[in-house]
Amino acid sequence: MAITSNPTAVRAKYHQNAYQFLFAALRFTQEQLGRDTSGGDEESAHISGTELVEGVRDFALQQFGLMTIPVFHQWGIRCTEDFGRIVFELVEKGEMRKTERDSIHDFCEVYDFVEAFDLDYEIDTSAVFEN
Repeated sequence: MAITSNPTAVRAKYHQNAYQFLFAALRFTQEQLGRDTSGGDEESAHISGTELVEGVRDFALQQFGLMTIPVFHQWGIRCTEDFGRIVFELVEKGEMRKTERDSIHDFCEVYDFVEAFDLDYEIDTSAVFEN
């Protein structure tokens, strides 16, 4: 996936913040994976749908912690496939690009929200006990 234009245009299906979050999560994921976004080579910056959704998980936990599920629900996002729907909506509008290998199925059931954002959540208390 690659960004092509302004992510702030008004959209209907999901809350506007969901689109802005997705663009931020895309950049976060590209940085985490060491994908070059500055050279103009889209292939070297490309990430798969599964990679993006995994990056969404990490970015969401960093940004919202245990509040991730309520925030996502407020935005109309209930499962990983919703991020795929957002991506393909943005592709259709020309705001993201995809390759021939990209599919909406890459986003399906990548992880369960309750497990990823609640049951598996760990609060890092190491800084509290430092001398």
